[in-house]
Amino acid sequence: MNVSLLYFEGCPSWHEADDRLRQALDSTGHVDTTITYVLVSTHEEAERLQFRGSPTVLVDDVDPFAEPGSAVGLACRLYRTEDGGRAGSPTLEQLIDVLS
Repeated sequence: MNVSLLYFEGCPSWHEADDRLRQALDSTGHVDTTITYVLVSTHEEAERLQFRGSPTVLVDDVDPFAEPGSAVGLACRLYRTEDGGRAGSPTLEQLIDVLS
């Protein structure tokens, strides 16, 4: 399994996503999986990578949280939570679901 965390420096939520992603990998038995970190610095990189905001988690090069029609670009990303709210990173439960 390939797991990547795409982010840009101006977004504080990628640190929380990183912590949760590590916990989710441990919880799902993927303790030896390496996370590839990708710093997205330009709009051109965002377009090329289909970066829908920071943080973006890719599992085997697929964004499991991509919503149809979501914009590509350098922005902080919001995720829908299980209770219908919004958060700056996927919840631990959401990450466990996509890694299982």
